Amino acid sequence: MHEAMFYEKDNNKTFCRLCPKLCTISEGKTGFCRVRKNIDGVLYSLNFGECAAMAMDPVEKKPLYHFYPGCSMLSVGTFGCNLHCGFCQNWQLAHGDPGTRYISPQQLAETAAAYSAEENCAGVAYTYAEPLMWYEYIYEASKAVREKGLKNVLVTNGYINPGPLQELLPLIDAVNIDLKAFTEEFYKSTCAGTLEPVMRTVELAAPACHLELTTLLITGLNDSENEVRELASWVASIDPDIPLHLSRYFPNYKMEREATSLSTLKRARDTAAEKLNYVYIGNAPSLDNSDTYCPHCGKMLVKRKGMNTQVKALNGNKCANCSKEINLVGID
Repeated sequence: MHEAMFYEKDNNKTFCRLCPKLCTISEGKTGFCRVRKNIDGVLYSLNFGECAAMAMDPVEKKPLYHFYPGCSMLSVGTFGCNLHCGFCQNWQLAHGDPGTRYISPQQLAETAAAYSAEENCAGVAYTYAEPLMWYEYIYEASKAVREKGLKNVLVTNGYINPGPLQELLPLIDAVNIDLKAFTEEFYKSTCAGTLEPVMRTVELAAPACHLELTTLLITGLNDSENEVRELASWVASIDPDIPLHLSRYFPNYKMEREATSLSTLKRARDTAAEKLNYVYIGNAPSLDNSDTYCPHCGKMLVKRKGMNTQVKALNGNKCANCSKEINLVGID
């Protein structure tokens, strides 16, 4: 166990301040996330270094389409989450009891470094369940990974308080934030959370590192044309070059609704593209909407087929055709 960061205590009660849940945790109890426990009046992280999943993934799988395209990331995750979404795609880790093995921050960095040449590995992605509930470990591991000259990526629900986020962001190179919907009602009824803290995380992350967003569209809950337009307009007010991934829902965990129709996905893409320069459809290979085009001249810049990626017409991060600067990181 590892003492947690960002908590207060009064006698034998602890008050977690990591995320907006602001859990009051009595002796012997854990917070909502299941991974922060009060032991004798001290709050401990139960999952420090406990790795439940590890794999070498294409960076596009995070999804990050504009960050080191074609590279791989050593992807790691633990158990626990501070939301409880009925449609959770990784519920076995987030809300289950998976087996784990311990890997120190230094061991993780050394493993990524060993893969960096032979596997074209750009660094480490903290993903699968909710990495921000692995905060203390990621804080230490990110420093060790940086010392190896590699990159750190977060794939997160963005449900964190500003103080902890701002302390972590200088160690993070890219973030994909899972923006569940664009209404408070959806967050409250479907995710046991609220929207406003996630919006704040997006606003803080945008100027600090490379940022992409993902929204899983669920029929009848968050897929209306009006909601998609409002979401895209808000993102555009921060930066219209932020890539948005609209992903197809399939039944999972506790939610049994019909899979998102292809027509809904296409309509949502077209609606979001009125405001944003880069909109992609995920989890629907038949729509073939993964290539990146220059928003100025329309030239294809990056070709993607499945998880195979080819850079086509870029000079560094500029379009080779019209010389306009493109929001792409990691192109030589």
